[in-house]
Amino acid sequence: MPLSLGLVFMLASTITQLRGEDPEKPSPGQLPVVSIHSTGDVTRGKTGAFVLAMSQSAPTAIPYYPYVNFKVSGTAIPGVDYVALVSPAYVGPDGYGVILVKTLPDPRGFSRQGYTVVVTLEHGLGYTLPPLVAATSAKITIKL
Repeated sequence: MPLSLGLVFMLASTITQLRGEDPEKPSPGQLPVVSIHSTGDVTRGKTGAFVLAMSQSAPTAIPYYPYVNFKVSGTAIPGVDYVALVSPAYVGPDGYGVILVKTLPDPRGFSRQGYTVVVTLEHGLGYTLPPLVAATSAKITIKL
């Protein structure tokens, strides 16, 4: 039995070298997963937030806490309804990051509708996105 177990380890090492994989690096399947949710709707003139949550990455010698790429859409207008958001967002060592949405006073005078801000995560280096589309975007409505 010890001989065949040693043979398995040697064969696995050889296959890894043939594929060009570094056994010290985590494989793409081991990258941390980043998801997003909002803290809820926000009243105009207040600040809302999107929260990024990152699963633990595979153990490595050097911890890596990446920046996460995102895009912004929705019916709200950057610079008119809220301060424009800039990608990427930083995720700290605790596995969490935040994207603040500072809303602006209503330039239209007395708008009777809410406007939405949608943040959608995009692929990037050092992390992956969840398989469920629902966890890759979140929405805040700027209420009156």
